[in-house]
Amino acid sequence: MGVINRERKMKTKFYTYIGIVLASCVFLNGCGTTGKNSDPFEKTNRKFYAFNDAIDKKFVEPVAKTYVKITPDIFRDGVTNFFDNLGYVNTISNDLLQGKINYAARDSARFILNSTFGIGGLFDPASKIGLEKRSEDLGQTLAVWGASEGSYLMVPLLGPSSGRDITSPVMSMATNPMTYIASVFTIPIGFLKAVNSRANLLDATRMRDQAALDPYTFVREAWRQKRNYDIFDGNPPMEDDNFDQILDGETDMGVLKVY
Repeated sequence: MGVINRERKMKTKFYTYIGIVLASCVFLNGCGTTGKNSDPFEKTNRKFYAFNDAIDKKFVEPVAKTYVKITPDIFRDGVTNFFDNLGYVNTISNDLLQGKINYAARDSARFILNSTFGIGGLFDPASKIGLEKRSEDLGQTLAVWGASEGSYLMVPLLGPSSGRDITSPVMSMATNPMTYIASVFTIPIGFLKAVNSRANLLDATRMRDQAALDPYTFVREAWRQKRNYDIFDGNPPMEDDNFDQILDGETDMGVLKVY
């Protein structure tokens, strides 16, 4: 029972962790795996982080708060489900590239079920029958193929990335059906996606701001842990599992230090 309770505690902390990481990005869409001391561009990265944070607080966050006020929960849930479902073409493609045939079959079934009985992905009946939501991208595929993380990068307007993950958005766009329709539709739909995604992370933003004395370092290490978690399908090596230390301010990586 002790082991089970610890695993539950770790998972709860980790999902909190993920929310904090995602909330740090203005339009985060693709996020690399843990690499020790691989931030050679930290000085520049910090400037881009400050730029992203300023844009977020001045423009994106206020719009997201207004969006939450004027839309009901059921509407936002439907929008979230719709965009998550569109991303499954990318997930299935990377399942196959990684040789995860069982996952590819399950994810294909989820995509078909939600696209039909879920009315174009607005609803999520697949989760109710055990086909849980998951995500794969090109960065994870490259990691499975043996590519190293490379240097940590803070990309303007996109957020955390790495030398390995920087190309992930390209494949995500190439496999997204919305890429191939007229821009008169894709621009407003893309705006809705960005605002809805940011609205889902308002609480996580507050948690990030309250939890870390140095948000940049906190986000960097949390993002790396999140990517490692994704690459190993939720079972990262135990030596990389330092969620407790980071959240409790006991890590030696300087997550909670003021630079």
